[in-house]
Amino acid sequence: MKKPHTNALEKTFYQKTGSLFFAFANADGTVHAKEIAILKSLVKQKWLPLDGKEDEYGSDAAYQIEIVFDWLVEADKKSSDCFADFTDFYKEHTSVFTEPIKDLIFETAGAISNAFSGKNKAELVLLGKLGLLFSNSK
Repeated sequence: MKKPHTNALEKTFYQKTGSLFFAFANADGTVHAKEIAILKSLVKQKWLPLDGKEDEYGSDAAYQIEIVFDWLVEADKKSSDCFADFTDFYKEHTSVFTEPIKDLIFETAGAISNAFSGKNKAELVLLGKLGLLFSNSK
């Protein structure tokens, strides 16, 4: 039986979520190997089992998180721009963000922040902003 394909909104959701996770990894201006490793581990453990949908290439759509994250590392994007990009998407599509999804996003962001020498000030500020973003839309 073929897996269902992801729609454009779902694909964009994963892409913007990858952008958010990059914002946390790059909050201190450097993406560390441990942050990449924890992201890839959590994508496999937590994100892939979510919906089982595939992108147009037959890969699980949740891999868009890693694809975008890796692209942002190569493109040397700013953390603040990526966080703002996610925030804009979130505000336009709050219905996509169920409580379990928000919890998983916060869990993943926290794990990335903790992966290298614990949470630094920039990461704590981002976690606070993410918490406020999610709580203001309830």
